[in-house]
Amino acid sequence: MGLFLGIDTSCYTTSVACVDEKGIVYEKRTVLSVKLGQRGLRQSEGLFQHVRNLESLLPGMLACLDRSQIRGIGVSSRPRPEADSYMPVFLAGRMAAASLGAGLGLTPYHTSHQQGHVRAAMLRNEALLEQLPILGMHISGGTTEIFTVDAGLSIRLLGGTEDLHAGQLVDRLGVAMGLPFPAGAHLEAVARAAGDTNIKLPASVKELRCSFSGVETAARSLLGKAQMGELALAVYDCLARTFTKLIVQAADKTGRNRILLAGGVASSGLLREMLQERLEKADIDLYFGDPALSTDNAVGVALLTRDRILQEANGWDRS
Repeated sequence: MGLFLGIDTSCYTTSVACVDEKGIVYEKRTVLSVKLGQRGLRQSEGLFQHVRNLESLLPGMLACLDRSQIRGIGVSSRPRPEADSYMPVFLAGRMAAASLGAGLGLTPYHTSHQQGHVRAAMLRNEALLEQLPILGMHISGGTTEIFTVDAGLSIRLLGGTEDLHAGQLVDRLGVAMGLPFPAGAHLEAVARAAGDTNIKLPASVKELRCSFSGVETAARSLLGKAQMGELALAVYDCLARTFTKLIVQAADKTGRNRILLAGGVASSGLLREMLQERLEKADIDLYFGDPALSTDNAVGVALLTRDRILQEANGWDRS
């Protein structure tokens, strides 16, 4: 039985993972450090932290594995599966994979951060791999996109945000309320404590394009006036209404009624509940990954590496 490694160096998390033919063997990640009150990191600072984190994460993983059983190394080398998709933070993972591959005599398999998210979300929805094409949605601090997912996890973009990403909206408003960054889990806790809200923020969607800049402006105008919990709950209600509109429009356009949600924002239990309630009425089948694997991780990259190598061994070549 072989081992397949994954490395992911996204904007805010350094991740390593190992899978075999049965499932996850090893998984560990370190969230990058952001000072209280700040809303993110410069790419140069993120790159530095990734290099420092990998110095301990990779040896820690390798110490737990039989190196002679390693058959493949995968790395997310870009944010999305597009030729011009690039962020400097992914260079840390690329360099680490190249060095590790040279030492083990293996050529690293390159994939995208987005495809890693989709594959990780499929881990507990493996039947979807036999039901492609389906709809997919990646909602995080750096991406808000809806697309089709086809064989080989190829992605065709249908729509998404015109300005702010969903996670950016959550983080900006959360930090403005005095919550730590990343703010998602903290804002959700505040929202759940409220129980109900009379605030309704705008949900702007047109032809598979959405906008959150107006939502941020409207919410900021209520800071210090509205109860924090009610405002936080209104933010999640706005996200649910926006995503419901996007998903229904995508289903109508493509004729697909199965959708898989991935990304850090999709890990929110509150958002999941809201979407399930709304989309059940629209006869759309909604699938989520394990919440622990919805945030940034390297498990999906490792799984894609395993898929590629095992399929090629059976005479299938994606290229």
